[in-house]
Amino acid sequence: MANNQVGLDSVFHALADPTRRAVIERLAVGPATVSELAEPFDMALPSFMKHVGVLEHTGLIRSSKAGRIRTCVLNRQKLAAAERWFDEQRALWAGSYENLDRLLEKLRGETDET
Repeated sequence: MANNQVGLDSVFHALADPTRRAVIERLAVGPATVSELAEPFDMALPSFMKHVGVLEHTGLIRSSKAGRIRTCVLNRQKLAAAERWFDEQRALWAGSYENLDRLLEKLRGETDET
């Protein structure tokens, strides 16, 4: 579990940055070159490559180089791990809300009887 948590921590760290989230959103459409990914951002290519490096390091994206062109693709399995964590949290909170609803119904019933 500890290794899983470290991986999840790195995914959330990577997704904490709006530039990296935008890259992930773009790659959800399909593969893109680094130049295509960098185009919408007002930053130098070396700065943008640091974002690509963070995403690659976490495993959220993979890249391959053909000549001078580096193409990136999304690793959907890494995103699925974060999605599973959100699903677990959602289920936990849904159970808590159901318990609260039952308690409130019970309290209302006791109040209505008196």
